[in-house]
Amino acid sequence: MGYAKEQLLARLQELQIDFAQYEHPVVLTVEAQAKYVGHMKGALSKNLFLKDKKHRFYIVSALADTKVDLKVLSQRLGLGKGGLRMAPEEALGEILQVPLGCVTPFALVNDSARHVCLLLDQGFKSQECCFFHPLSNDMSVAINSRDLDKFLNSIGKTPAYVDLEANPPVGKDQPPDLAGLVPSDAVVLPDPSEKIASSQGLEKNHISVNNKPTATAAKAVKPSNASQKEKSDSAVNLSSSFGDPEKLVEEILEKTTSIVLSEVKEENMEKYREQLGTMVSNSIRKQLSLELKSILSMFKNTSYTEGFYAGTHRQPKRM
Repeated sequence: MGYAKEQLLARLQELQIDFAQYEHPVVLTVEAQAKYVGHMKGALSKNLFLKDKKHRFYIVSALADTKVDLKVLSQRLGLGKGGLRMAPEEALGEILQVPLGCVTPFALVNDSARHVCLLLDQGFKSQECCFFHPLSNDMSVAINSRDLDKFLNSIGKTPAYVDLEANPPVGKDQPPDLAGLVPSDAVVLPDPSEKIASSQGLEKNHISVNNKPTATAAKAVKPSNASQKEKSDSAVNLSSSFGDPEKLVEEILEKTTSIVLSEVKEENMEKYREQLGTMVSNSIRKQLSLELKSILSMFKNTSYTEGFYAGTHRQPKRM
């Protein structure tokens, strides 16, 4: 388990770090955060969680107004123009151990994030204090750069402040100025499909304490003709809609509506009233992603089929 908000705040107090904390509703953007703390003394920050092609991860923490060009930053790190991209959402949980919208330098307190490179905006040093979420986006903490450095040093991270808007030339005689900050270790995330296969294998090969099998593996159940026909009919209906853009859009909207209605239940609204927006958003994103991948995969296959048919049956007449 990663650090909780309360544990982080307690650690800051133990380090005798001065900070102010402000509770507010869950926010997912800097603009939303500004509604609650933007009028207070202190600068807002934006935080990007990135990865390179070798599976090394980075947090870029900058003032909200700082312009961060990922292509330029990638070159300055020696990764080429397209070497940096947004990290996948599952990496938030696996590495930083924080939910969406909670990426900040504080996330490096978790041991799983020890290999993550942190690039700090040098503009932080000129601010009296800056706002960061303390592992949870229902609170903002105001802290100055000196105390942030104190926290980072306590977890073994040497603060690296960078002019994120600089664009120095990179060439044969001018090596990348930030190459020394690239992490030496790559972090390989477990493949979700491997996790499923592994858990299924454990279930099938479950051994009791006395090393005797508790049950024999069940034989595969052959799907009934009725269920096969239902699947086939469904696939035919889907593939037929791909030739008509209006039907395809309708299909996607129908899937979206179905997922939204399944998530907005009375018990969920009562239990997770304050965090309902974030919870529903994450759940919809996860489920809709799978649905869209399936639909677009079939769309691609249909396009190939139609293109092949057109190429073989509609040959131009030879002169």
